[in-house]
Amino acid sequence: MKPTRQLYDLGQRLWLDNISRELLDSGTLLKYIDNYSVTGLTSNPTIFDGAIGGGASYDAGIVAKAGAGLSGEALFVELALEDLQRAADLFRPAFNASYHTDGWVSMEVSPLLAGDTAGSIKAGMQIHQQAARPNLFVKIPGTPAGLPAIEELIFAGVPINVTLLFSREQYVAAAEAYLRGIERRIAAGLDPRVDSVASLFVSRWDVAVKDKVPAELRNTLGIAICRRTYRAYRERLAAPRWQKLVAAGAYPQRLLWASTGTKDPDASATLYVEALAAPDTINTMPEKTLIALAEHGRIGGVMADDGGDAELVLAHFAQAGIDVDALALQLQQEGARAFVKSWQQLLQRIADKSAVLAASAR
Repeated sequence: MKPTRQLYDLGQRLWLDNISRELLDSGTLLKYIDNYSVTGLTSNPTIFDGAIGGGASYDAGIVAKAGAGLSGEALFVELALEDLQRAADLFRPAFNASYHTDGWVSMEVSPLLAGDTAGSIKAGMQIHQQAARPNLFVKIPGTPAGLPAIEELIFAGVPINVTLLFSREQYVAAAEAYLRGIERRIAAGLDPRVDSVASLFVSRWDVAVKDKVPAELRNTLGIAICRRTYRAYRERLAAPRWQKLVAAGAYPQRLLWASTGTKDPDASATLYVEALAAPDTINTMPEKTLIALAEHGRIGGVMADDGGDAELVLAHFAQAGIDVDALALQLQQEGARAFVKSWQQLLQRIADKSAVLAASAR
């Protein structure tokens, strides 16, 4: 049995952290669905920047949309949603058969809105309406300004992927925003079944401390943070507050492991995937990691509900001078800035391509 199928049978869902027109046109995504138990995908500005800049597959679309008067963000959103709508349709059978557990794709609001609550709410509503797919998550960062936007969008019935979470505390804050949105829906007599995932980023922790800790601690911080957060996740699912919502028909907000591609060339390509095997979670991974997992991954133990040795490992990092609370905030801020940079590069790339393609057509 393939390791990908082992994880599926365990109760963990595998999503692809990638999207491109070539991936769709070539049938590769369908192959991953059929052969590697992939049941969803995620996207972000960096992924789309690479996809649009990587070849000519978007050129005709850019020309057509520019000719129709679109430019900048409006043009990009249409391009991106065309891809994501096609992917959502491929995943729709899994979505329907699983009662919304499987079959999701994700589209991010502009990273420029990370500090703008009202703007995030407006953009989230617009993407949800424009996508016109029930299995598309709108990605909102779990920043201080993003949390009230998440609550409002959940209350409005918009499925949300909370992104840029780096710690147990940031996860709990995102889960609270989701719970408040659902509780408000129940109080208003609305359907409580609004889906959400909370995405905890893994590998960036180890990149941040790689030159600051002893060799024996390298590539262990991200996993320890995940184990600590998984304990909080299991505790929340068992709590009376959540059980009351389940009794009313609400869906659980699932925990998603993000940034699970290994950044250390000396470490196993499947390091994080194998360590984060856990039921009732999602792992979204780059193609390279997915293929490595399918070809030579080894699924051993399952993550302990109580977090296992997470606190012991984190104590070693504290002794080494690492303040994980401060670093979590730093990583979230750096992540937001990185997405802004990719967003700006993406829009500039589209503008440059529009100009070149228009000139060549004359």
